[in-house]
Amino acid sequence: MSALITKEQLDHCYHSEKTLETFLPTDAIYCGDSRELILKIQPETVALSFWSPPYFVGKPYERDLTFSDWIDLLKEVIRGHFHCVKPGGFMVINIADILCFPDEGMPRIQASNVSHRRCPVTREDVLEAMAKHPTYNRYQIAELLGCSEQTVDRRLKNNNIRGGKKIVQTRVKLVGGMIEKWAMDAGFYLYDRRIWVKDPAWENSQWHTTSYRSVDESEYIFVFWKPGITTIDRSRLSREEWSEWGSRGIWQIASVRANDDHPAKFPLELASRVIRLFSGPEDLVLDPFIGSGTTAVAAIQAKRHFIGFDLVPEYVELAVRNCERVKEEIR
Repeated sequence: MSALITKEQLDHCYHSEKTLETFLPTDAIYCGDSRELILKIQPETVALSFWSPPYFVGKPYERDLTFSDWIDLLKEVIRGHFHCVKPGGFMVINIADILCFPDEGMPRIQASNVSHRRCPVTREDVLEAMAKHPTYNRYQIAELLGCSEQTVDRRLKNNNIRGGKKIVQTRVKLVGGMIEKWAMDAGFYLYDRRIWVKDPAWENSQWHTTSYRSVDESEYIFVFWKPGITTIDRSRLSREEWSEWGSRGIWQIASVRANDDHPAKFPLELASRVIRLFSGPEDLVLDPFIGSGTTAVAAIQAKRHFIGFDLVPEYVELAVRNCERVKEEIR
């Protein structure tokens, strides 16, 4: 992992003798670490940064990250934004409002999921049989109850899922407070938040929850403001658009139906709304986790300039192809 961005590095972006040729050209996508590339953007030129970071849910591109690594990554990228975003500009982050990830530090106590038991024998049945037959071992108790000795063992130890206490527990953690603190530390202020309501997860993955936890059907869009004059221009949207979603806190947008070329795409409509609402024509839009290039495509369609980063060469190539395709379509 790269070192934390220092105050000296950020100051250098402002006070060095760099020329325009030194900074990264816009309308391009670059392969590399966002924490390093973001410092190569010309200071105070980005009107809007819209991005969705790794969610720390085990995607291929984040499997090597520990929770601490993930925190450092987001903190550094957010901090790096302050030098390149214009005063009055916005940093908009799309992320799930909770994280769910394995945590070795949690007590390994498995839920007793009675609705999914194949065997009706309960812990109480086992304890009652043992009280009546104190000399029986668990094999004899199992024969008496008509179940396996593993079932007896799991009921006694409250391990009701095969693997039991060897399975790492799932930790659930709120995200919004962490994101807000990192942004505040970098100099940004929370301006607004929208809720993106998408399809139920089972529409895409045929997955149902097997616990009391809900199937996640929404994500948050956190809008952060860099102090400075912000121009409010309602003419960017039609009257109907302002009424239907521009001034609304909840956006209902269908999720991407097939993540066939990238494992975590957000819909073009989501990027389009954010870009049209929080930037103007010819403004520069940044996405430091560009993925398949959705933000850049939306920027091109909205007549904005763009710049994007990704660590995976295949995704950079995919994003470039998607940008070239949409450029041809609108010529």
